[in-house]
Amino acid sequence: MHALFSYGTLQQTQVQIDTFGRELEGFSDKLIGFELGEVEITDERVIASSGKRFHPILKRVSNTASTVSGTVFMLTNDELKHADNYEANCYQRIKAPLASGKTCWIYAEK
Repeated sequence: MHALFSYGTLQQTQVQIDTFGRELEGFSDKLIGFELGEVEITDERVIASSGKRFHPILKRVSNTASTVSGTVFMLTNDELKHADNYEANCYQRIKAPLASGKTCWIYAEK
């Protein structure tokens, strides 16, 4: 299983059902050293699922006091691939530490 930190549309029930075929269960945590920006999505399939043309995007900052709240979900290998397919090309999947001390995957700005 893979831990994935979600701070945006992957927290929406409809997006989870469309992307993974099920509603996910997770726990709250915080990502350190990032802030939220915004990106315009052009994939009509993603817009239809999320209901939003503008999605949040993580931007790394030097201020370690900056945090982003979100939810950690546990995904299978196949589900992680589905998450990769859902995210636009402006995102990259990288490992990052959380306030809890856990390390997980995040989707951040390239």
